[in-house]
Amino acid sequence: MRGTRHRTRSLLAASAVVAALLVPGALYAAGHVGAVAAAPPPAPDPEPSGAECRTSVQGSRVIAYCHNPYPSADRVQLHTKCARWWDIDADSRPVDVGPGRTVRLDDRCWKEVGSVWVTHGNETRAAS
Repeated sequence: MRGTRHRTRSLLAASAVVAALLVPGALYAAGHVGAVAAAPPPAPDPEPSGAECRTSVQGSRVIAYCHNPYPSADRVQLHTKCARWWDIDADSRPVDVGPGRTVRLDDRCWKEVGSVWVTHGNETRAAS
């Protein structure tokens, strides 16, 4: 019987030593040790949206291609400012660009084109 008690004590002592060696490693892996102040998780980024538009000017004509690679629709509008004071500036009608779609917008001036830009989303919606 005496041998059994000795073995039991030896096994308990060995178990205590193994546990003492494993607990700090487990706590470190779980992130409880070494963290001075737990940082909150980062805020989620907003879902990317909006069509990518490319414009080109050839003489007095303006062409814009807008491609929307995102899952939400975008509304685009082409704006053309003519170089001459007497030439009327123009805005195309707003066009919805669905997911995975490409639209073509075009406009022209009588003479030279001064500047061209495309607006997106709520910027183009007129009050009714």
